[in-house]
Amino acid sequence: MSHEKQPFPRPERFSILRSLWYRSRGEAMEDAEAGRSITMPAERALPPLQQVLRRLAMALLVLAVTTLLVWVDRDGYNDNADGRVDFLDAAYYATVTLSTTGYGDITPVSDAARLTNILVITPLRVLFLIILVGTTLEVLTERTRQQVRVHRWRSRMRDHVVVVGYGTKGRHAVESLLGQGTAKDHIVVVDPQRKAVEAAGNDGLVAVLGDATRTDTLRKAELQTAARVIVAPQRDDTAALVTLTARQLNKRATLVVAVREDENVPLIRQSGADTVVTSSSSAGRLLGVSVASPHAADTLEDLMTHGSGLDLVERAVAEDEVGRSPRECSDLVVAVVRRKRVLDYTDPEAAALQFGDRVISIRQGLPSS
Repeated sequence: MSHEKQPFPRPERFSILRSLWYRSRGEAMEDAEAGRSITMPAERALPPLQQVLRRLAMALLVLAVTTLLVWVDRDGYNDNADGRVDFLDAAYYATVTLSTTGYGDITPVSDAARLTNILVITPLRVLFLIILVGTTLEVLTERTRQQVRVHRWRSRMRDHVVVVGYGTKGRHAVESLLGQGTAKDHIVVVDPQRKAVEAAGNDGLVAVLGDATRTDTLRKAELQTAARVIVAPQRDDTAALVTLTARQLNKRATLVVAVREDENVPLIRQSGADTVVTSSSSAGRLLGVSVASPHAADTLEDLMTHGSGLDLVERAVAEDEVGRSPRECSDLVVAVVRRKRVLDYTDPEAAALQFGDRVISIRQGLPSS
């Protein structure tokens, strides 16, 4: 057994105090800079009227507790008016004390009353003031809360998906990812348009505002630790630059790029893309198929829309399928992926499935949640 010292595992979730305590000055500055361009999913918040009513109820509760404490220990207080303290006097004293007015007409005279003022009523006074100025404090602390959320997100983000461009192509790519089971907190959107970033945030996604051709923008999306990258900008020249930058930051991620023109496919592949999808030619081919065979086009659309009926999926070969023909699988196998080669199911090399193979098959899809 090895006794080498293992690195201390980084906890997946930090409390707010822990995140603040362990951040270095450099990390705090990075989080502050990133917080200006990273949009986190909106947190659920109560309507403004409910927030006001809740704070009012908390303030009244603190006032009631203070009044009760003074009234219980009323013998330790002196009223300059009549020398005795009743319940109304206790409520009056609690009100002027919590509001820090302090007229001095009712004062604690016994040691017990003064000790209660020091240990209990003074903290209640601070709590009461915090509740009253809660709105102001929220505004002042919102930036810190944003930095903490960004720091916690960056510390645990690994093997996620980065989607560059949240236009029509990017949105549908995200929909497909969600339909295939990818969690929203494992998808990061990068877009130069603020409206697109806000739309992604409203959809429950983390979004980064900035130019994806710049290394610092992609670093804010933690692309260097991503497992998959989808590049779907509006222009092919932008796609080429983003592909180059992304591949330079991350050598192992699967990089899928969408372009408009076929002539740009070789350039994108040389830039480091694993898969290039030509949107214009793909749409043209689908139009041609629709004219010649509308039902075939509907089937293709069904296969490409996850959860609508039939799904086209890629999976690993099961142990009980090794050595068998693709036709003997429970689902309809149309191709076999072997050592990065795609073999048609009729290819003699794919007559018997092997360990490490992956199959592309058609199966009945489950409705997406």
